[in-house]
Amino acid sequence: MNWDQIEGNWTQVKGQAKERWGKLTDDDLDVIDGKRQQLVGKLQESYGKSKAEAEKDADEFCTRCRC
Repeated sequence: MNWDQIEGNWTQVKGQAKERWGKLTDDDLDVIDGKRQQLVGKLQESYGKSKAEAEKDADEFCTRCRC
């Protein structure tokens, strides 16, 4: 799966994101709206990750995402 697919299917995918990153609120997930850079920023903010770590997590999520 790629980020265009995730963005297009965000309403289905955000449940998987919530399972993976429980600290992200529903409001956070609404703001992210399937956008990779928004997710990276929220991961940095909520989990104290470096940008590189957050990008790696986002990319792993993309490859494992089920839609």
